[in-house]
Amino acid sequence: MNKYIVGLDIGTTKIACFIGERAEKGKIRIVGFGKTESVGVERGIVKNIRSTADSIRRAVADAADMAKYDVDEVYVGIAGQHIKSRSNQGSVMIPQEHRLIEKSDVDRLIEDQYRIMLEPGEEIIHVFPQNYIVDNDMLDPDIDPVGVAGKCLVSNFHIVTGNTANVRNIRDAVAEAGLRIKGVVLEPIASAYSVLDDGDKAAGVALVDIGGGTTDIAIFQEGIIRHTSVLPLAGNVITNDIRDNCKILKHQAESLKTKFGSCLPSNVSQDDIIAIPGIRNQEPREIYVKTLATIINARMRMILEQVQYEIQSSGFERQLIAGVVLTGGGSKLKHIKEYSELITGIDTRIGTPDEHLDRDRSTTYEDLSHPMYATGVGLVIYGLLEEESKEREAAAQAVAAAPEPQAAPEPEPEEEPVDKKKSKADKSKRKSLSADARNFSKSITEWLTRNFTEDGLNE
Repeated sequence: MNKYIVGLDIGTTKIACFIGERAEKGKIRIVGFGKTESVGVERGIVKNIRSTADSIRRAVADAADMAKYDVDEVYVGIAGQHIKSRSNQGSVMIPQEHRLIEKSDVDRLIEDQYRIMLEPGEEIIHVFPQNYIVDNDMLDPDIDPVGVAGKCLVSNFHIVTGNTANVRNIRDAVAEAGLRIKGVVLEPIASAYSVLDDGDKAAGVALVDIGGGTTDIAIFQEGIIRHTSVLPLAGNVITNDIRDNCKILKHQAESLKTKFGSCLPSNVSQDDIIAIPGIRNQEPREIYVKTLATIINARMRMILEQVQYEIQSSGFERQLIAGVVLTGGGSKLKHIKEYSELITGIDTRIGTPDEHLDRDRSTTYEDLSHPMYATGVGLVIYGLLEEESKEREAAAQAVAAAPEPQAAPEPEPEEEPVDKKKSKADKSKRKSLSADARNFSKSITEWLTRNFTEDGLNE
């Protein structure tokens, strides 16, 4: 495995590059970080390949300079409203020569899913097994089918697909920047690696990543990804609403949103006013903070209601013991936690990558614990786990392929000296002569006993 793993988050508002390595206690250390404005990307979809490639180069160059590392391959996040999901069931028969189900049987079942019929212009990004059934007996989620006796292996799958042209645009933009892609990862899946733990996923949790162009949803239950969805509404729509309603510039609207915005007008004073500098010789524009909160509230209600609909559609609404976890840049809006609980009726918290970072020894100049960096940090964690898994598999294959040790041959008997051989032969000869003499003496005694008496020879 390479010393470093590189994650590339191609977002609507920013492109960020993260270079990291495994640290102590399972954490990761970010040794390089670069961020630039995203140019050529709209709602998570690369529209202008050359412009996006230029932004990628700048972000990667900054991260590489910080890490003193030449970046040539990356794990890339993907999102956008073109992302879809579907369910499918597959099965394989276990060969006669396999006494138990082997890993190759499970791999064959999963690989078969990549050959299912799709709508024109779609390709598969991820295949997630939901359960395993062996000879009509459903296994518990924590039981590995490898090693189970059976003749038919069945599984239900959650399959994530994307538009082929949009996926190709991402690949082309990365290639145009002079990089190779090691893996393409759905962004909410990457974010989950950085803000959730195994306990959250086992208990049941809905991850909601509110980015600049899209709101991405991933639902986990019993440690398995159960549902994914991408909504075409997020932070940029809120910014545009503020711009249009307050008649100000877009960068001013973004600044107002992040510094003074709130999701709950009831929690804002009616008298607070913000002064916005006028253009050229115009007078400064005054905006009530409550007016700002009212604009944000209307759009955020629309987003959270769609999130609630996706949670209900998944069928796992009542099984989300760990609740809703909000992450992404949009999760930093004031009072969004309370508003989410009001709309969805589910306990909510803000998820940050802080608990997975070795912050004391990371060498960056930015607070990477901010929710907006959840996807980038998650890509590094995903890449590390992938590489470590490949290493373990390669080691296991090497052990299986190694020849069995041969038993040591028995040592040849040493050749005895001639004198010792002669001595043994003479001794054996003497023993043989002695035995012959004893036998002859015994025979004479028996003959005399039969033929002689005290008076002489028997008649």
